[in-house]
Amino acid sequence: MLLLYTQHILLKRLLVLQNDNFSKNDIDAFKHAVVLTGGIATGKSTVASLFALHGFLTIDADKIAHKLLDMHHEKISELFGDEYVEDGKVLRKKLGGLIFNNVDEKTKLENFIHPLIKEEIIQEAKIFESQEKPYLIDIPLFFERQHYDIKKSVVVYISKETQVERLMKRDNSTKEEALSRINNQMDIEEKKNLATYVIDNTKNLKHLQHEVERVKALLI
Repeated sequence: MLLLYTQHILLKRLLVLQNDNFSKNDIDAFKHAVVLTGGIATGKSTVASLFALHGFLTIDADKIAHKLLDMHHEKISELFGDEYVEDGKVLRKKLGGLIFNNVDEKTKLENFIHPLIKEEIIQEAKIFESQEKPYLIDIPLFFERQHYDIKKSVVVYISKETQVERLMKRDNSTKEEALSRINNQMDIEEKKNLATYVIDNTKNLKHLQHEVERVKALLI
């Protein structure tokens, strides 16, 4: 919580310092950005927290998406029905159930929300770019969507078998449910091959800390 609070305070200070007339053309939007990605239940959040201990700021695409969904809950009601919103909050699990196996509904949501997410990420990236040092953008579906022109990527890697085990334990789901969600993303082995850097999360926390330190040294 302290790390998140510190990052929030720094972000607010950078916003104050930022020139109000700052133009999109004044800076390469993602010059210092490094994508943090992987598969579901591979440990991206833990890795982001470990990088934060080394002073790395992180833009979290999922958190931005959650915020924007609630901000635009009226539009979600219009697109999908009032049953997907309660007390001004989007019922994300229920909405996720609707779009998981429905390509048309999934496309409808993505066409609405993805441009908003990208614009928010660009705005936050502008602020972080003013620091002129590497920072992370956590984008779970970076390779699948290819919406961002970011050159460097870090993939948090575990085997698919371990993914299944960890997801079952985390969400108290069946093996079939876990496999269904995992298979809805690009295979982790393919992401590993596409990555600029790979962080091995197949062992214990101590090993993961060493992996983060190894990659950190390559980034700075």
